[in-house]
Amino acid sequence: MQIHISTQDGVPVYLQIVNQVKYLVAAGRLAPGEEMPSVRALAEQLVINPNTVARAYLELERAGLVVKRHGSGTYVSEEGSPLARKERMKILTQRADALLAEAQHMDVALDEVLTLLKDRYKNLNSNQK
Repeated sequence: MQIHISTQDGVPVYLQIVNQVKYLVAAGRLAPGEEMPSVRALAEQLVINPNTVARAYLELERAGLVVKRHGSGTYVSEEGSPLARKERMKILTQRADALLAEAQHMDVALDEVLTLLKDRYKNLNSNQK
């Protein structure tokens, strides 16, 4: 599990961990049932206080993304994330906003963007068959 911490963006470190784990679960890069690194191991990897990781894990547990198994560790929830779809849509919304802003900046009409997206979608699906 790769998590990157930035001390420059003003977001608390524990929230950076929470947000990145949410993204990894929503993107399917952390599978249901997969074991999370121990608090100590992740703290050492990120060179941060273990209490910060513990706080992030607690937030993730409250959100239903992970479950603690006493004596065994912390695991991605088997039931699937209740936030998975919401997080995927949030990510896509951000990317759509960026695409639309770029299109507007380049004087490309919405109809042209939609046509482009439909064409790319068809192309993607035809390449997968």
